[in-house]
Amino acid sequence: MSGIPGDSGQTAVILFGHGARDPEWARPMQRVQERMVERRPGLAVALAFMEFLSPNLDQAAENLVAGGASAIIVVPVFLAQGGHLKRDVPAWVEGLRQRYPACRIELAGAVGEAPEVVSAMADYALATLA
Repeated sequence: MSGIPGDSGQTAVILFGHGARDPEWARPMQRVQERMVERRPGLAVALAFMEFLSPNLDQAAENLVAGGASAIIVVPVFLAQGGHLKRDVPAWVEGLRQRYPACRIELAGAVGEAPEVVSAMADYALATLA
C-alpha cells in the first residue's frame, strides 16, 4: 500500500457507492477499483455500498484495518453532494473514527464534483455529437 502525507503506515481507499438491487450496477466501480490497482500495485482498494450490495462501509473498513491499514480515504462515487453525503456519510465516517482511533480516516468529496471528472463527462458528452 502507499502512504499519504503525514502517514507512516499503509493507506487504503474505499470506493463508496449507493448500491442497487441489480449487482451489475457495481461493475463500473469494480472497473475503477481494477484501474486503481493497475496504476498503483499493492494499494488496497475496497468497494463498499450504502444499501442492497455488500460489503457496507463498516465491513469494508473493518477488513482494511484488519489487513494493516493505518489510514483510509473514503471516496464517495456519487455525482454530487446530496443529502446522503451531507449528513449520513460524514456521520458514518465519524463512527469509523471512533471505532478505529489508531486509523486515520478521511472523507473525500463526491467524485462527480472533481474538476477532472466534470471535464471527462463533458468530453464524453461532446463526443456523442460526432
